[in-house]
Amino acid sequence: MVDALGVAVIGFGWMGRVHTQAYARLPHHYPRLPLRPRLITVAEEVPGRAEEAAERFGFASATRDWREVAADPRVRAVSVTAPNFLHREIGVAMAEAGKHLWIEKPVGLTAGDARAVADAVATAGVQGAVGFNYRNAPAVESARELIASGEIGTVTHVRIRLFSDYAAHPDGALTWRYERERGGSGVLGDLASHGADLARFLLGDIAALTADTAIFVPERARPSGATAGHALASGGEPGPVENEDYVSCLLRFASGARGVLEACRVSVGEQNNYGFEVHGTRGAVSWDFRRMNELRVSRGTTYQDQPVSTVYVGPGAGEFAAFQPGAANAMGYDDLKVIEAYRFVRSIAEGTPYGTTLADAVHSATVLDAMAESAESGRWVSL
Repeated sequence: MVDALGVAVIGFGWMGRVHTQAYARLPHHYPRLPLRPRLITVAEEVPGRAEEAAERFGFASATRDWREVAADPRVRAVSVTAPNFLHREIGVAMAEAGKHLWIEKPVGLTAGDARAVADAVATAGVQGAVGFNYRNAPAVESARELIASGEIGTVTHVRIRLFSDYAAHPDGALTWRYERERGGSGVLGDLASHGADLARFLLGDIAALTADTAIFVPERARPSGATAGHALASGGEPGPVENEDYVSCLLRFASGARGVLEACRVSVGEQNNYGFEVHGTRGAVSWDFRRMNELRVSRGTTYQDQPVSTVYVGPGAGEFAAFQPGAANAMGYDDLKVIEAYRFVRSIAEGTPYGTTLADAVHSATVLDAMAESAESGRWVSL
């Protein structure tokens, strides 16, 4: 027997749409899941946007006030895809209202915000999931297993990169994303949060770090109206960019391994160039998001001039079998969100966490705070 799970989405930009579509696709990929999401309410403060989303995607109701979601007894689970500065207030309120919570990273502006949401979820006894979607890629999960098995020996160092051009255009609108009070730490929260999560997912805890940050586009035009995504706004009143375009960070892991994490949102010529290279004493493994279903692997006993192979992940890797029947059939970005939705709903159905949790968000946010502290002081920071 399949029971209905009333869900709501708060914030309906691009990510709100992705969450909504992920809920809708769950029965297609996971037909045995004992809970089936039912779209109850969409909340969005921009006039008309919630009503449009309700009509397009089939929500039963729409509102401009997210507080109505907390009071709605039909809603058991909530996706929070609103801007960063609202994460803490909305996340805590939903948990206190007894709603299960799927919230986008970075879960607020600081580690304190993430911890407040995590504490509220724990106190309420509800399930909490976080949008660190890249760890859900079957190839990434295979890389983690390969590393843990010792096939590449003892890990010596890792390089994690997250380069994008979404903020490279000088006419990019000065939205909340570029303000310290509403967007937080810029590219740290946008992209480096994923890097911090991947680093811990693959190699374990980070013990210390030192970081450097920069703003390369210091001024942008204010938009004249509501925006979505990364809109352009030429000719508007100029204002200062208050948070980081770029971060580079040296990492020391508790295991003794070393790492480099670099992220930039103004990298001209780079579109979602995300990935990692992990080196060990007997081999290496690397992954590129743009070739999401492949791994580059070197393993053996020759050490010098050791060949590298391309491995296409297949049904035995992670959740691949729920999407494709055989290796080298491509999965895409939205599929990672379906996996995330599945693990969230499964957590609710079984009463035990699957996938990323609010604890993972706290770990990532703690790393981001340490990066900001190090960039300001010029010193190594212990975690």
